[in-house]
Amino acid sequence: MTDVGDSRDPWWKRWFIHPILKQLTQGISADKLAWTIAIGCAAGIFPVMGTTSIVCFFAAAYLRLNQPVIQVVCHTLWAAHLALILPFIKMGQWIQGDQPIEGSIPTLLKEFFTSPWQFAQDYWLPALQGIFAWFLVSIPLIIIVRSITLPFLRAAASRMERKKTATA
Repeated sequence: MTDVGDSRDPWWKRWFIHPILKQLTQGISADKLAWTIAIGCAAGIFPVMGTTSIVCFFAAAYLRLNQPVIQVVCHTLWAAHLALILPFIKMGQWIQGDQPIEGSIPTLLKEFFTSPWQFAQDYWLPALQGIFAWFLVSIPLIIIVRSITLPFLRAAASRMERKKTATA
C-alpha cells in the first residue's frame, strides 16, 4: 500500500480521491487544495455547455491553483453541470422578471445542432441570465465547499506527515 491508496480501492477513490491527496505529498498546501476544489466545483457547473474546462483552466491560471485537480473536480461534475443548466437559466430569468424558456436539454441540443447560429441568436440572453444566477450561487458554494474540504485535507496532510516522519 502506498501513502495515498491501494490499487484495490474502488474506482472513485483511485480516480478522484487519490489524485487529490497525492497533491498533498507534492507540496501543495491543504488550504490551496481546498480553494482549488471549491472553485472547481463552482466552475464545473458553469451553465454554458462545453465551457467548463475552459472556465476551470482560466480560473486556475488566474488564481494560481492546481490545474490537474481543478480539471478532475470539473469533469467529475459533468452530470450536475448538465442537470443545472436549465435551472440556472430559469432562476436568472425569474430574478430578472422574464418569462422562462420552454423546453428541455434534449430539445435545446437538437436546436443547437440544427442551426448553431440561430441558437446563439435565440438564447444569448437566457445564457447571460443563467450566468448571472450561477454567479450568485457560486459565491456561497465556494465558501461552503472550502469550509467542508479544508478540515479533511488538513487531517489528511497531518496523517501523511506523521506517517512520513514515522518511517524516516
